Amino acid sequence: MVGVSYIDESVVFDVEIPLVVVGAGAGGLAAGLAAKEKGVDVVVLERDAVPSGSTAMSSGFVPAAGTRYQRAQGVVDSAEVMEADIRRKNKDGADVEVVRALCKASAGVIEWLADTHGVPFELVQGFLYPGHSAHRMHTTPGRSGTEFLGYLTNASARSELDLLTSARASHLYIDADRRIRGISYVRPDGSTDTVKCEALLLACNGFGGNPALVERHIPAMKDALYHGHTGNQGEALLWGELLGASTRDLGAFQGHGSLSWPQQVLVSWASMMEGGIQVNKLGSRFSNEHVGYSEQARTVIAQPDGVAWNIFDERIHEDLLKSPDYRMTVEFGAVKSGSDVKALAEVTGLPIEGLESCLEEMRRSAESGEPDRFGRLFKTEELLRPPFHAVLVTGALFHTQGGLEIDTCGRVLDGSGAAMPNLYAVGGAARGISGPSDYGYLSGNGLLSATVMGVIAGRHAAESILSAVKTGVAES
Repeated sequence: MVGVSYIDESVVFDVEIPLVVVGAGAGGLAAGLAAKEKGVDVVVLERDAVPSGSTAMSSGFVPAAGTRYQRAQGVVDSAEVMEADIRRKNKDGADVEVVRALCKASAGVIEWLADTHGVPFELVQGFLYPGHSAHRMHTTPGRSGTEFLGYLTNASARSELDLLTSARASHLYIDADRRIRGISYVRPDGSTDTVKCEALLLACNGFGGNPALVERHIPAMKDALYHGHTGNQGEALLWGELLGASTRDLGAFQGHGSLSWPQQVLVSWASMMEGGIQVNKLGSRFSNEHVGYSEQARTVIAQPDGVAWNIFDERIHEDLLKSPDYRMTVEFGAVKSGSDVKALAEVTGLPIEGLESCLEEMRRSAESGEPDRFGRLFKTEELLRPPFHAVLVTGALFHTQGGLEIDTCGRVLDGSGAAMPNLYAVGGAARGISGPSDYGYLSGNGLLSATVMGVIAGRHAAESILSAVKTGVAES
């Protein structure tokens, strides 16, 4: 359990470190690196023995606009266009100023991580995720969150950023002005240590791993499969409630309608964006697959037995093989293949009449240039051709998108909208940019809010600490 206690000047802490960061995912490590560069001592507390969290479970794609990687590939993009895409998807349901700040800073953060910390970014091309009007996903060569986190961890070691693993943050200590004075953490053997700090940055993600909080704030997903890190227990949210912080959009989440079943491995939505379709066990399509994979989670769950089949062809199959997750589904035997429609029906158990009807509907849309009954327009060059492939999938909750309300510097706001004295939040710990539900999630929103806001908040926290020291405000 987490807690908060008021303290006075008589309390003695075990150690003093100016900035404490809770959580060693992309947000926490990016914040730590940014603050360390400013000359402030930082410690990152990580509950797991090895940093992982939601970052490691992601595809490692960070959206950014106006980067040199885009220019090298002839991609025309800007922070303004990226902002418009995000706001269009979330229906202006997020803090516009925070969205704008993230978009403006995104290119600089990507290039800073590359130039200063050796993260070998490359631009993902070939398809656009729903809602993005330009190729702006930046990832490392292996296209996995685990690899991206590995580069950040290595950068932290080179920068001598103190990273304390197997350290579960448990208790906050505040004064009468609600200023964070310190934090305690628990070791696996049950022992507790305390750290005095000048600022605290929460990067401990959301509450998707806490069934009670999910049922309270996202009742529609209380029985859904959770495919996120079990450590996402909502500590930031619980601390915030005790501190009187403002919380927003707690019903927001990122779902995904394409998790292989029963293997539970992510199947990239590129399979849909490049021409694939989803059918239920009756062999019928049930939605416009191009609307978005987050809201598709609930749509898939609503189908018979809560499952669907992703149907695509050899062209798409070959492109998907670039993804380590998809290669895993192949190794697990989750990908079923057929030389024609009849063969695909036999290996999947789907009605051949249903599959033939779907293919015919796609052909009519492409030939007429008119959207189908779900509003999706098919292109002739993307029509599926034999041989075919299929993966049985289900919908799942990946991570929550609501949390502590923050300003454009990552400072946590109280109920009156004022910034709290020295508390910051980034990533899943903070209110995201996806609006109030699942429809507003735009691919990459999570790592954008973690990585880019992590750098913004880390720099601001460090500058505030240094300014306080210079003016004699900080405690001796």
